[in-house]
Amino acid sequence: MEDATDDADLSLHPLLAARWSPSVFDAADEATSADVGTILEAARRAPSAGNAQPWAFVVGRRGDPVHARLVPYLKGSSRPWASTASLLVANLCHRFVEDTDWDYSEFALYDLGQAVAHMTVQAQALGLFARQFRAFDRNGIAAEFAVPPHWEVTTMTAFGRVPGDAHRPVANDLARPRRPLTDIEWPIDTA
Repeated sequence: MEDATDDADLSLHPLLAARWSPSVFDAADEATSADVGTILEAARRAPSAGNAQPWAFVVGRRGDPVHARLVPYLKGSSRPWASTASLLVANLCHRFVEDTDWDYSEFALYDLGQAVAHMTVQAQALGLFARQFRAFDRNGIAAEFAVPPHWEVTTMTAFGRVPGDAHRPVANDLARPRRPLTDIEWPIDTA
């Protein structure tokens, strides 16, 4: 396989090519109920092993009581930008069979990742950007929302529009570059 290093050389879908993780959101933008429903529907339709669908989401639209309950658990590094997102979502994974230490599905975390990826792409189609993050108090959110022990608060995603003066990082910016394709395709010995 040739080493393709320029996104323009690839036939990548425009939604995927335009995806980036902003660190600033438009604090005046409000996600609509339809936006939320569409994003959650994208997660619902994600594939999962055995159709287990081992995911659930604590969803807070800025200004609603759920959002207000999520914000105090954001860590200092995420609080300035995540609290202004139109939508904060805590991503939960069904890890164990209730009252056991048996995996609910050995693929549960992978499946949750697929559901969140579907949400991210759907949000992009709606004109919303997404930033996934882990800088928050997982145990605090679990206690606040009475998440049972066989479920795990795993990650969070902030969704929203970006202000007009925000821009997508380019290669010359401080953005972290992507590894070349030659570094991610596992070498397979065909001999």
